[in-house]
Amino acid sequence: MLSIILATTLSLSAADPTDWKQAESAHLKNIRQLTFPAAFSRAGEGYFSPDGKTISFQAEEKSAENPFYQIFTMDLASGKFSRVSTGVGKTTCSYFSPDGKKIIYASTDLDPKAKDHYATEKKLRDEERKTKTRRRYSWDFDPTFDIFEANLDGSGRKQLTNTKGYDAEGSYSADGKRIVFCSNRSGEGNYELYIMDSDGKNVRKLTDAPGCYNGGPFFSPDGKRVIFRADRKKKDQLQLYVIDADGKNERVLTSDLNWVQWGPYWYKDSKHIIYAGADHGVKGRPNYDLYWMNIETGKKVRITHAPGADVLPVFSPDGKKLMWTSTRDGKQPGAQLYIADFVVPTE
Repeated sequence: MLSIILATTLSLSAADPTDWKQAESAHLKNIRQLTFPAAFSRAGEGYFSPDGKTISFQAEEKSAENPFYQIFTMDLASGKFSRVSTGVGKTTCSYFSPDGKKIIYASTDLDPKAKDHYATEKKLRDEERKTKTRRRYSWDFDPTFDIFEANLDGSGRKQLTNTKGYDAEGSYSADGKRIVFCSNRSGEGNYELYIMDSDGKNVRKLTDAPGCYNGGPFFSPDGKRVIFRADRKKKDQLQLYVIDADGKNERVLTSDLNWVQWGPYWYKDSKHIIYAGADHGVKGRPNYDLYWMNIETGKKVRITHAPGADVLPVFSPDGKKLMWTSTRDGKQPGAQLYIADFVVPTE
């Protein structure tokens, strides 16, 4: 995640509460919050299990010594959650295997100096609380991030990447045979997409855009294409791209550099996506909302209208639920996860 995104996701708009709730009701029903500040200072980037009954997500646990994100699972029916990751270092980008038995995620816990960063981070957060200001958050692309596979309870962990540099943002193909991920293994500043077999072997490069960031990749449900975000035109100004899984037919889906558009995720038909976008050409801090897009026609439909940021949307496997990260409450110190019944836009 790039700094320009994370620094603006806490902004609020002056939309009338009645107006935005009515506007959202066209496509979102029964909206409810899944995670709460009593347990997590902030939580986000949630993904559904193949049966749609469980989610994985990253969160900063309030009671923990570690101030950084760890990976958790939650049973949607009961709301019970448990930690999957080791509790050490930083983590990000969890994702269920298609059989629902494994989770992959990225972690820095093997870094011998992982715990050395805790005190500095806590000091910065204490200063924020005292001054009631929020610093410009920057995703640091920690070079000690590697991708791991584990059972749902965290046991049986296996390291899938061990190349020097950042390896993260991984997700499985629908058949479970491949993992697509982001890495700068080819050199600092070159954040490219790679595909590897699910056991970490046979790594091959997917994109070729030196000096740029290419990340947040997901295979289409039919396995033929990969959707992702990249700042090819201007640093930090993310746009959406799609590419065939064999590296052919890459094309840009968005190109307005006033808008940062990121976090794309496939709908079950492999023809539509949902993503977050905000107009950075407006005065003041932009406000992110979710948009539905037909990737063949380019037609878009706005899904969220709430004050606060709505980002990192994902669909349940059956397409009936939408889950996303949001600051829409306006009263909580950090973003939390929300879920709703999804009504497909008519085109």
